[in-house]
Amino acid sequence: QVQLVESGGGLVQPGGSLRLSCAASSIIFSINNMGWYRQTPGKERELVAAVTSGGITNYADSVKGRFTISRDNAKNTVYLQMNSLKSEDTAVYYCNGEDLTLQFGKFIKALWGQGIQVTVSS
Repeated sequence: QVQLVESGGGLVQPGGSLRLSCAASSIIFSINNMGWYRQTPGKERELVAAVTSGGITNYADSVKGRFTISRDNAKNTVYLQMNSLKSEDTAVYYCNGEDLTLQFGKFIKALWGQGIQVTVSS
């Protein structure tokens, strides 16, 4: 099955930390760009951070200096280390992959994970 599976979300107090992980299923051979987006009720999904296969990163201004995105290309896994969390970071976080190569030479332009809840509250 072709999928991205997020893990690591949950409830954390303001100022705390969480680490999100997103693993691609084994049928996915490689992924060019990987990123994390988030969405709250009534708002559009927004980019949090992204990383290319070469390691170039991009962050939303609201998370710069607090969040770090990284990836393990051998495992097709992307991580989001979130520090100094604020209540406004509360959202459903989605993993995204772009330009995916599957086994047997197939390609997918984009793929989303199912989303994982992050709640920052005291």
